Amino acid sequence: MNKTILDMRDIQKSFGPVKALTRVNLKVGEGEIHAICGENGAGKSTLMKILSGVYPHGSYGGEIIFDGAPRAFSNLRDSEALGICIIHQELALVPMLSVTENLFLGNEIATRGVIDWDRAHRQARELLKRVGLQVPPQTLVANLGIGQQQMVEIAKALAKDVRLLILDEPTASLNEKDSDTLLRLMLELKGRGITSIIISHKLNEIGRVADEITVIRDGSTVDVIDCRADGIDEARVIRSMVGRELSDRYPARVPNIGKVLFEVEGWSVGDPDHPGRDRISDINFHVRSGEVVGIAGLMGAGRTELAMSVFGRSYGTRIRGTTRLEGQEVNVSTVRKAIDLGLAYATEDRKGAGLVLSDSITHNTSMANLAAVSSRWVLNGLAETAVAMDYRSRLRIRSPDVEQSVEKLSGGNQQKVVLGKWLFSDPRVLILDEPTRGIDVGAKYEIYGVVNQVVSEGRGVIMISSEMPELLGTCDRIYVMNEGRFVGEFPIAEASQEKIMQAIMQNEVLQ
Repeated sequence: MNKTILDMRDIQKSFGPVKALTRVNLKVGEGEIHAICGENGAGKSTLMKILSGVYPHGSYGGEIIFDGAPRAFSNLRDSEALGICIIHQELALVPMLSVTENLFLGNEIATRGVIDWDRAHRQARELLKRVGLQVPPQTLVANLGIGQQQMVEIAKALAKDVRLLILDEPTASLNEKDSDTLLRLMLELKGRGITSIIISHKLNEIGRVADEITVIRDGSTVDVIDCRADGIDEARVIRSMVGRELSDRYPARVPNIGKVLFEVEGWSVGDPDHPGRDRISDINFHVRSGEVVGIAGLMGAGRTELAMSVFGRSYGTRIRGTTRLEGQEVNVSTVRKAIDLGLAYATEDRKGAGLVLSDSITHNTSMANLAAVSSRWVLNGLAETAVAMDYRSRLRIRSPDVEQSVEKLSGGNQQKVVLGKWLFSDPRVLILDEPTRGIDVGAKYEIYGVVNQVVSEGRGVIMISSEMPELLGTCDRIYVMNEGRFVGEFPIAEASQEKIMQAIMQNEVLQ
């Protein structure tokens, strides 16, 4: 290890009676990339919020040594003044402001109170060049892709003379190309002497960039791995994270596939942003009882738009086509009608559209099926609580009680609440859109187990995922989507990453 730039010693943090951190130690070498791994709820983000001053000195126990001296940060400005910058999974950019305005927000380049736009744009261009982002600095952030917004966040950190850059799940929402760009940038920053801490569940990415890995489990440091000396042993990392062996990432399932349960024929959807243009074109697909059907494709292929349009026409204009349930044509023109027919859609945006973050686990669990916990339009609070407790137990949601607000749960536990909500609606067809995005391998395994249980009951599951190994490990059949069309279909015995990408690329050539 190089000279130690950060030493966090015996860090403890509690939220009321709940101990989030009990004994965490973290040592980071200057100019290195240090990864932090752990299950959702292990305390990774809490630790970084302590380091960055979000949780101020005095609200936690232990000691922070940065650049050889004890530090007591009261807020973000204190840590940023020393060059510690954190980029959260939910980006802290203002969409309707320009790149330049975001880069210098709160630190405007001004003379006598008047912003010098020429100098601001010039410095913005220099910062964007350093991160390899070629967009005009006057561009609105709302018009940038997620990967480009990540680069703006890093450029913003460079504007603050960053010495220690913290990235919390930086590639969770990125496609493969943008993830690759971000990882290469991290290595370039390392070459310039900038230290980075990356929190990630993607072990292949960690193995590519990390010099060391610290594994946290249940609020304590349980392992430190020197990747330069020992290499990265994924089995060792997983074992340390979950406290047990995961001999197979995907739980075994013996398929028992029956008759066609749900089918969509001739489905086309107009693009609401471009009148006259179709976003989805002439899609046909079906799912059988007991079957997990995957939809693969690159980001922007139209998978989410397809799912939303089928689920109560939640997306699109000029929707045409036919939906059938057990051979009978059905009307899914509203969300309520779709739910009543037995469709459920777990959105990829669990925080923005899947949950009411400020509300409790109880209310989130029951909201899609209030009739089941009501009598004559009066909600039965005891019944509602009993349902929430049942799903909390069945899905192993880690929380003090079911009255906990979901915003205080880890990402994996929030995803389980989303699943609990839709399972309580008693669906016949469950559509899962990126169901394991941003969650750890242990929580993923549990969610795959839920999927297996659902199809064992004769229901159908449609899974949208950007992780091809996930589709190959969980599905019985895979459709491939590109540019709003299906361009391939493979039974799982014939599917491979190479064949899926070949189907996509051949279609790209034909476009």
